[in-house]
Amino acid sequence: MSKKKFISEVLKSTGTIGALSPSSSFLAKKMLEPINFSQSECIVEFGPGTGVFTKKLLENMRPDAKLLAFEINPTFIEELKQINDSRLILINDSAEKIEYYLNKNGYTSADYIVSSLPFAMIPDDVVHSILTNSDNALSENGKYIQFQYSLNAKKKLEGYFSEVTINFTLLNLPPAFVYVCKK
Repeated sequence: MSKKKFISEVLKSTGTIGALSPSSSFLAKKMLEPINFSQSECIVEFGPGTGVFTKKLLENMRPDAKLLAFEINPTFIEELKQINDSRLILINDSAEKIEYYLNKNGYTSADYIVSSLPFAMIPDDVVHSILTNSDNALSENGKYIQFQYSLNAKKKLEGYFSEVTINFTLLNLPPAFVYVCKK
């Protein structure tokens, strides 16, 4: 997807897209660093957008693993459909329904959740539902990995997860904080 088309989607999105441009490869590397791909059977992605993280996840996943990707933007769903990989399960629904879709696809839990959701633009009750359901959906040693453009989410995430560490990458537009949260 071109940057021009991405910006067009941002302008039409009425607050559901929190980025000014697609995520950089540097941010993708930081987001995927905590993932043990050799042990992962099921990874969930919230807000894959144009698929920057999606493609990197699929490059590193085991052949028998699955990636459940939740995206509500129809234009981005069409873009993601261009990824030809049977391990990718596209879900055009809210991340709040993670447990339903895990069960529907034969999983009781997710090993990792990789989230690009713009919490600052989502109503608090929806964020609460997403984080509660994410914590419930993670396997015992699972991790929730979230990027944001500020440190404002730290306190919120600490209310749902036992441990929250923060990484940072300057090489993204804008620079981003990566939160790694343990169940």
